[in-house]
Amino acid sequence: MYQKDYVLRMIEMIRELIMGILGLIKKGDLDIAGEKIDNLYYDFLKEDSAFFTSIPAGELTEKLLQEHNYTHGHLEILAWLFDAEAELELARGNRKMSLEFSRKSLILFEFIENEQKSYSFDREGKLKMIRNRIKSLKEDGRPKIDERSEEIPRSGTEDGS
Repeated sequence: MYQKDYVLRMIEMIRELIMGILGLIKKGDLDIAGEKIDNLYYDFLKEDSAFFTSIPAGELTEKLLQEHNYTHGHLEILAWLFDAEAELELARGNRKMSLEFSRKSLILFEFIENEQKSYSFDREGKLKMIRNRIKSLKEDGRPKIDERSEEIPRSGTEDGS
């Protein structure tokens, strides 16, 4: 029980920090946003971003859960970080990297959604947004403004209530 509460607090904390980073991206402070994202990888997951970036998308969950003893909570934190990286790369004009980070984020969020025993409106909304970004990047490289979320929903519980 206490471990689950701790993990939920950590996920909520990372989401709030990422909201601030998305604000920096929106203002055009891309270098600062990049530094903050890099720091979050190490602060929350004890590895640098290059470690996670080097893992092929198809091996993410297996490698991290089995070989590195990460939990579902770690995977959700990583999914949020990959999503922030996708937004940063999109702002930098790097569609290829934005697509790669978006795909990895989607894989992790879908895995968490399938493994969790409770439904999360926040996660479902994030999944829809990432799918839209991926579709747009594949089509013409520019997500439509109404398909991108500038704000991460806040909630007191995992299910958004």
